[in-house]
Amino acid sequence: MKAYINGTVLDGTGQTFEQGTVLVNGDKIIAVGNHIDLPSEAAVVDCSGKFITPGFIDVHTHLGVHESGFGAEGHDFNETSEPVTPHIRALDGINPREKGFEDARQHGVTTVQIMPGSANVIGGEMVVLKTAGQIVDDMLLRSPSGMKGAYGENPKRVYGDKKVSPITRMGIAALMRQAFMNAQDYLRKKESGELKERNLRMEQLIPVLRREIPFRTHAHRADDILTSLRIAKEFNIDVTIEHCTEGHHIAERLAEAGVMVSIGPTMSTRSKVELADKGYHTLLALEKYDVPFAITTDHPVIGIEYLTTQAATAVKFGLRESSALKALTSQAARHLGVNNRVGSLEADKDADIVIWSHHPFHAYTKVEETIINGKTV
Repeated sequence: MKAYINGTVLDGTGQTFEQGTVLVNGDKIIAVGNHIDLPSEAAVVDCSGKFITPGFIDVHTHLGVHESGFGAEGHDFNETSEPVTPHIRALDGINPREKGFEDARQHGVTTVQIMPGSANVIGGEMVVLKTAGQIVDDMLLRSPSGMKGAYGENPKRVYGDKKVSPITRMGIAALMRQAFMNAQDYLRKKESGELKERNLRMEQLIPVLRREIPFRTHAHRADDILTSLRIAKEFNIDVTIEHCTEGHHIAERLAEAGVMVSIGPTMSTRSKVELADKGYHTLLALEKYDVPFAITTDHPVIGIEYLTTQAATAVKFGLRESSALKALTSQAARHLGVNNRVGSLEADKDADIVIWSHHPFHAYTKVEETIINGKTV
């Protein structure tokens, strides 16, 4: 048992405990707050002058499937042999020894979602895992955590260059609809006992149709975001909007739709037409309309070590500090459907804790200790 005492505790839900305590037993938190009675057997760690937060969460990464420093050999994130690949699983391509996992731990990121890239209209399953471990299966927090979809320039470019569909936004939407119609027919046959032969593509779309996992759609432009919402309504599926670069143009509509979004990587350059209106104003508009958002690096587009920097920069541009912190903690956990385990310092949650030399958004802050499942990593 360990007690981290006398630090400024930012619990991830919006509460701050000055000279607070986080009490841990094994891999779980058992108490957080002020004036906590410490068991005699607790090892005490004095965090005076330091800040204590939950482990941070990046909701949209390609860690381990797009490996840093490996070149083409480490590019296992896009199966571009065909545009619709729901049978692909990111889980099968993750290298947990990739340097990016160490970068994540060193900068206080303890949980990540790893997904296929955005070359395909439907890219495959994604997973949520902790950033410490040598065997991916032992690091899993949620599998699968969603199905990847993509609108806009990426599928157009990849398959337009091959002179095969899709080469337009209309083609992308048509392939998306056809895949879900096929899956609906397959599911009806499966439920009625008429199914003669199993099909992995269709099997992995069934959890989306049953709303067991969301369809997480790469969409930058406002019109692509609205297409995602339109198709989600047609097939009665849950969606999240990933990137949401032009979300500020339709923030009120996003609020009405009740969707969660991830924003980023805002620190990247405007490398394609869809990013022309990129900026921190998107976060401010979503905050104004109470659209729940998380902040992402899209690692390796922006290195995962800059997740906190990106949130701190958003605060500089006017985002509330509390909103920025939740976008890396409790709201990020809700975005991934793992808020029963991580995202806040609360009793019965996983002991994923970071101790900082200063406030995490301070320019000179550094991580002094990262703890995952109660162990210093």
